[in-house]
Amino acid sequence: MSQKIKSLLFAGITVFIVFSLIKFPDDALEASIRGLNMWWEVVFPSLLPFFIMAELLLAFGVVKFLGVLFEPIMRPLFKIPGVGSFGLIMGMASGYPTGAKIAARLREEKQISKIEAERLVSFTNNSSPLFIFGAVSIGFFGDAKLGILLAVCHYAGNIIVGICMRFYGRKEEKSIIAGQSPPSKNKVSIVRAFKEMHRTRMNDKRPFGEVVGDAVLNSIKTLVMVGGFIILFSVLIKLIFMTGVSPVISIFFEQLLKLFALPAELALPFFSGLFEITIGAKLISDLTIDTLLAEAIIVSFILGFNGFSIQAQVASILSKTDIRFSPYFFSRILHGIVGSVLTVILFKPLYLNKQAFELDDIPVSHEAKQNLWAVALNTLEQIGPVITIVFLGIAAMILYKRTIKIR
Repeated sequence: MSQKIKSLLFAGITVFIVFSLIKFPDDALEASIRGLNMWWEVVFPSLLPFFIMAELLLAFGVVKFLGVLFEPIMRPLFKIPGVGSFGLIMGMASGYPTGAKIAARLREEKQISKIEAERLVSFTNNSSPLFIFGAVSIGFFGDAKLGILLAVCHYAGNIIVGICMRFYGRKEEKSIIAGQSPPSKNKVSIVRAFKEMHRTRMNDKRPFGEVVGDAVLNSIKTLVMVGGFIILFSVLIKLIFMTGVSPVISIFFEQLLKLFALPAELALPFFSGLFEITIGAKLISDLTIDTLLAEAIIVSFILGFNGFSIQAQVASILSKTDIRFSPYFFSRILHGIVGSVLTVILFKPLYLNKQAFELDDIPVSHEAKQNLWAVALNTLEQIGPVITIVFLGIAAMILYKRTIKIR
């Protein structure tokens, strides 16, 4: 019976969306173009290098090298193998959904178990520094110091979530390893790390050209999927506003925010941010309320929550493996709560106390200090479309040549 209700629910929602698209074609087109521009100007060119390098580092055994070196840190803190350090580092540097991509690849190569992969995914999908500083703090709020607060709370919250998730799946893990010999506790050795790296590279029988080609193709396939989700959720959010559903739903969030003594005006931006971070953060920055702390709390929550758009991308990546989505979803709620609490605690020392993070000792102009991330973002938006078109062309050429060889 429950499956029949679920079928009716999915069918009803889909029919509602189709009729909304028919009723508001111009608005849907505008939202679709906005999502497409975001993807091909910023998302694709910023994530592609990280995705390709991740594939190459996995193929050449560098990840195995890092795994041996970081095992004494990752195992006690997060209860995952040392190779998980690669996902943590790359996830923080490039932003979501890099962490999910790397965790899925490590799981496919049997370098981590199912439980360890679920732990890894839970705390390696976070915003990139470029997004936090360039888009949110400087682009939306026009305040570089706010970026310091948001970044510290976001990344510290991520580490805290990772430590909490080390307790996830202990019973299931014990039942799997029962009767097996415990893992050997070898000391850190660069020589042993190099041997593992060499062994991993030698086990991959593909020639160099094929390794590079596979890295490019796999990365572009993932990013095309990411682009589809960005466009889809951009249209969905627009339709929610156009159909008048959002004001009704925001009433619930108004009551929720009042429980935490937060302004009710944040309800609609908060609801939007649960779907797409960029739109939510922009709406929050456009509000004219007295307290910046309340805005920072909500922004920290939606940054940690990731938004349903990012979560859908992660779910699609994980669907090709046996990694479950539910631990990741739970950790996103936990990250949002932890990030908000840290924002309340650190707002005074990291933001109000401006002397704590003065940048006057750095020999650059004040304008450069404030706009460094903004310049990086603007530069990416200018050259991003060219990078996207070039690499899509390269992918097409690789696929064409491989098709010819098969024939």
